[in-house]
Amino acid sequence: MSVPQDPRIPGAPAVPLSVLDLSPISSGATAAEALRNTVDLARRAEAAGYARYWLAEHHLTTGVAGISPALVIQLVAAATERIRVGAGAVQLGHRTPLSVVEEFGLLDALFPGRIDLGLGRTGFRPPDAAGGPPPPPRPVAEPARTEDRWTPEGLLLPAPFDISSLIGSPLLTRYARLVQFPGADLPDYRAQLDQILELIRGEHRTPEGLDAHAVPGEGADLQVWVLGSSPGDSARAAGALGLPFGANYHVAPAAVMDAVEAYRKAFVPSRVLERPYVLVSADVVVADDDATARHLASPYALWVHSIRSGRGAIPFPSPDEAAAHAWTPQERALVADRVKTQFAGSPRTVVERLRVLQQATGADELLVTTITHDHRDRVRSLELLAEEWRRAGPV
Repeated sequence: MSVPQDPRIPGAPAVPLSVLDLSPISSGATAAEALRNTVDLARRAEAAGYARYWLAEHHLTTGVAGISPALVIQLVAAATERIRVGAGAVQLGHRTPLSVVEEFGLLDALFPGRIDLGLGRTGFRPPDAAGGPPPPPRPVAEPARTEDRWTPEGLLLPAPFDISSLIGSPLLTRYARLVQFPGADLPDYRAQLDQILELIRGEHRTPEGLDAHAVPGEGADLQVWVLGSSPGDSARAAGALGLPFGANYHVAPAAVMDAVEAYRKAFVPSRVLERPYVLVSADVVVADDDATARHLASPYALWVHSIRSGRGAIPFPSPDEAAAHAWTPQERALVADRVKTQFAGSPRTVVERLRVLQQATGADELLVTTITHDHRDRVRSLELLAEEWRRAGPV
């Protein structure tokens, strides 16, 4: 396995920028169009100098085409030449370690030295045998507070999202019944990570002492990452195993500082890393000026609401469609933390906010995700941001 810093990226800044893509489906578009846009955006990101291009995994939504990171990684890696391509992240709750190592071993065999394996986890158990709804998700270890606060650097840490709104939601019920095997137990996340690393290193033994070899996969030159949204199992496991850690400010902004702190506190030097390596994500929309960026970003609240209300991500609305929605105070409260922590503005505005995020978290790398209704605006956003990031110089 290789380390996050990649000297093969020419002219990379001290704190590189990378991209997370959900392959979003815009209203009126198709999944096929979304996937073609993903390939095009990856080519543009490579040309603009981004360090890596990650693909997400989401299921049972009408607005996201990114359901299989390994398959989309193959599409993107085949269409690019240098940029690292990876998963942000594979959901281990319904996968076996062997299937993950074999899939990503195949990718490494085809695109050696370019593949990142980001590992995430699911937080709820499947329905019981009687077919009842899944138990509530495991609580996220977030600060017990009801008001926004700011770090000394000026990073907003909004009041935590109340995850109880998703308990028993139709989306989680369908997910548990269709994505996970009936009657399956939620796997132990740390045990899965251990087994994945053992298989890659060729060190796995069965309880009976027999060798188990994943070919391809064994000896693969993968960068293995752990991604997390809280200071819980993921952050602690990443630190204990000496792996790089991705903290999700764009998903759970309230807990980002605690997640990073838990990772660093648990960190033990390994054959992969001598010191902690932290990547932090942010949702950004960049345009020529602040007003245009805010207009392009305006559908984000309605899109987040579709997720937070338990329906699943809807096709990304146009600004006009979003403007037609009549909001209730309860609906606005449901999405407030995500809307307030989206970085939408001119290149200078967004770079200033990303610098604050980097300084507050001590991130070694930043991961940006951008969703707009028009693909051309998404391309323009990434290009403007990369240009301003280089112009602004080292953080």
